[in-house]
Amino acid sequence: MARLLIVGGFLAVIFWVFSIVDVAAQPADRHRGVAKGTWVLIVLLLPVIGGILWFWIGRRRRGERVSDFVTGPDDDPAALRSMSTAEQDARIRQLEEELARLDDETDGTDPRS
Repeated sequence: MARLLIVGGFLAVIFWVFSIVDVAAQPADRHRGVAKGTWVLIVLLLPVIGGILWFWIGRRRRGERVSDFVTGPDDDPAALRSMSTAEQDARIRQLEEELARLDDETDGTDPRS
């Protein structure tokens, strides 16, 4: 029984150290839930449970999407930077025309007005 406790404690320490190293080595975009520093504290303060939580909840898997929310090109700063000024102006004119057309279609047909 004593050997089992010693081996189990040794394995727990190895898992704990591995968890700390894994949390610290992961880039910031691979953390879910809370910041990297908070995960390090969780794993440090809750040795085995913190490591289990890290691998179960906190670690983002490779290829896992950050979000299902899709940003349109008009709201994406990187897409706007890649567009030339002429393209941006053309896009703005197109959107203004669509808005004006929609506004003309709804003039007088809204029963609330």
